[in-house]
Amino acid sequence: MSKTMDLKDIIRKVPDFPKKGIMFIDITTLLADAAGLAAAVEAMSEPFLDKKVELVVGAESRGFIFGTAIARQLNCGFVPVRKPGKLPARTLSQEYSLEYGTDTLEIHADAIRPGQNVLIVDDLLATGGTMQACCKMVEILGGNIVGISLLIELTFLNGRDKLSEYNIHSVVTYDSE
Repeated sequence: MSKTMDLKDIIRKVPDFPKKGIMFIDITTLLADAAGLAAAVEAMSEPFLDKKVELVVGAESRGFIFGTAIARQLNCGFVPVRKPGKLPARTLSQEYSLEYGTDTLEIHADAIRPGQNVLIVDDLLATGGTMQACCKMVEILGGNIVGISLLIELTFLNGRDKLSEYNIHSVVTYDSE
């Protein structure tokens, strides 16, 4: 059995969470499994080992979990992208669309130097709004996005379409709910 199938077997699906009709992909079971967590970090890091990544950027909050572990694996720094009001120094903000309305993410304005090679990491790609906002902020700060690494991609939501210009690596995909 492949690593991808092993990881998919560890990830739990929870019906009707956070509301009726939603099938929630719960990674807490994977995080609690030492071998599963190690395999996930390795699989997310592997395609970028030779890309000279200088910084990993991860979005709040599960992007922090994988982002810091991948930064350690790639021997580079980590930059958090947070919800508004959580970062103490001057920030750059990016608004993005949700199913109903908008949300905003922020990054420290001095977090990335122009030309730095950046890998953007998150646990899940759904509609692509969060990742698109992260990419825009990295580019505004002058970062060179070498790729996007995701644990899970919900392909049926077409989030990849918003990110077609980037090298996207997904470890586990779900083609339907």
